[in-house]
Amino acid sequence: MDRTRSVLATLTATLLAVPGITALSSDARAADADLARNGGFEAGLDGWTCTAGTTVGSPVHSGGSALQATPTGSDNAQCAQTVTVKPDAQYTLSGYVRGSYVYLGASGTGTTDVSTWTQSAPAWQQLTTTFRTGPSTTRVTIYTHGWYGTGAYHADDLSLVGPGVDAGQPPAAPTGLKAGTVTSSGVALSWSAVTGATGYAVYRDGVRNQTVSGTSATVTGLSPSTAYGFQVAAVNAAGESARSATVTATTTAGTGGPSTDLPAHALVGYLHASFANGAGYTRLADVPDSWDVIDLAFGEPTSVTSGDIRFTRCPVTECPTVESDADFKAAVKAKQAAGKKVLISIGGQNGQVQLATTAARDTFVSSVSKIIDTYGLDGLDIDFEGHSLSLNADDTDFKNPKTPVIVNLISALRTLKARYGSKFVLSMAPETFFVQLGYQYYGTGKWGGQDPRAGAYLPVVHALRDDLTLLHVQDYNSGSIMGLDNQYHSMGGADFHIAMTDMLLTGFPVAGDANNVFPPLRPDQVAIGMPASTNAGNGYVPPAEVTKTLDCLTKKTNCGSYATHGTWPALRGLMTWSVNWDRFANGEFQRTFDGYFG
Repeated sequence: MDRTRSVLATLTATLLAVPGITALSSDARAADADLARNGGFEAGLDGWTCTAGTTVGSPVHSGGSALQATPTGSDNAQCAQTVTVKPDAQYTLSGYVRGSYVYLGASGTGTTDVSTWTQSAPAWQQLTTTFRTGPSTTRVTIYTHGWYGTGAYHADDLSLVGPGVDAGQPPAAPTGLKAGTVTSSGVALSWSAVTGATGYAVYRDGVRNQTVSGTSATVTGLSPSTAYGFQVAAVNAAGESARSATVTATTTAGTGGPSTDLPAHALVGYLHASFANGAGYTRLADVPDSWDVIDLAFGEPTSVTSGDIRFTRCPVTECPTVESDADFKAAVKAKQAAGKKVLISIGGQNGQVQLATTAARDTFVSSVSKIIDTYGLDGLDIDFEGHSLSLNADDTDFKNPKTPVIVNLISALRTLKARYGSKFVLSMAPETFFVQLGYQYYGTGKWGGQDPRAGAYLPVVHALRDDLTLLHVQDYNSGSIMGLDNQYHSMGGADFHIAMTDMLLTGFPVAGDANNVFPPLRPDQVAIGMPASTNAGNGYVPPAEVTKTLDCLTKKTNCGSYATHGTWPALRGLMTWSVNWDRFANGEFQRTFDGYFG
């Protein structure tokens, strides 16, 4: 005999016999509903607005998907949605989370906003909190987030249970979407009005771009000569409609940027001009014709802070086959006559350059000019590595830098560009730590303690984007870097190169701040930096992976698991370290480029 059931039955009968106490009617019980939309993330992020989130198939609490979001130094990776509720009503918010410092809460309740959190949840842990809405509250925002600078967290099966409100039905999908005026950086869109819609969500390549109240919008921040797909959905209090049919528009070529007479697709290589190593010395005249831009490595400073750059050609004791200065200068002219560009590259692994004073800045300008004039070169490549560039603690806006080494470098490069004119070739070869890492971290961060070099190239690239001929980030000798899919990508395959290049061509919020976005570069300004062989550096990929990378970025085919945010047939090309190492490897990298671009 079940004594518990007998006791409960007796107690229930007793309570129902007490005046004023009645059983909860079936209608009252039915009034409580789960008001959270897509709380299990089975429909991706539909219904949620996330600063840094994606859905994953593992780990999940139930179903086939869960939320994964990764905080940065200035963003707690919040995902939120606004829910229609009844005034003066009781609600229970619940969800399952994994990770460290994960929060679940509600704001705009009209009474006391609530949140609950866990310090550490190595396995799925349920978080629950309750609140009562105010007498005039009709909408609340529920959210989950992590904590600044911690690792990724997961959330699944979020629910808000309480009295429901009949919000009606979402509107119908918009029709008549068409592209209007198209420029090199924007596309104007318009569509037909939808009955019952209170607004419209505009999507670019499957990602929500903006929300508008009318039936037109202009999507900006686009790259020239690039195809984009656009959709629009209608929105009201009940939710979002299905998306419209996709309309594709290709931005115009644009007229910006310096006129440097580079070929549409260029092969860039560094030539060991001041030293020899295991790759051997290659005379400039012997560099194969496939190389369109030849960076002479390296000009180095007399001291870290002097700004005085010297280019000393490899001595005969180290390089027995080195040519004379006269033959070297003649080779420069011969390359130029064949349409090639020859630059002096400043820095490298051992050449730390810190322009901490205006005196160092001015010395840099005069000494670099002397090298360019002496050898009749076409321009300058900035290959500052190590501790050359870092940001002061109060330098938090890449659009308005304050740090002297940054400000003085920008000034020096602008002076050189003005001195030599529009044909002057300016290129940069930063490491991923100084550029793409800026998506997560910028300088010392909001709370301090981060590496001040994180993202430190961004203000330089941004300030000089109208003068910059080529940016070829070194996609090698790199740690894992988070891409725009909020997943970490590592060297060794096409996926890494695709994700890193997509960031440059799409733009990204710096340190996760959606109000501080690094705009995309033009595709003709971007080349992909790869090591020429296994001897040249960590991160070598075989020719098939190089081809896969180019297919994905220029044709949007052969992409693998990473989804790019556009297609860029005008991508400038490839860069490698180095000409010497490629010759040592029997020209494999050069042949791959030639075979692809012809």
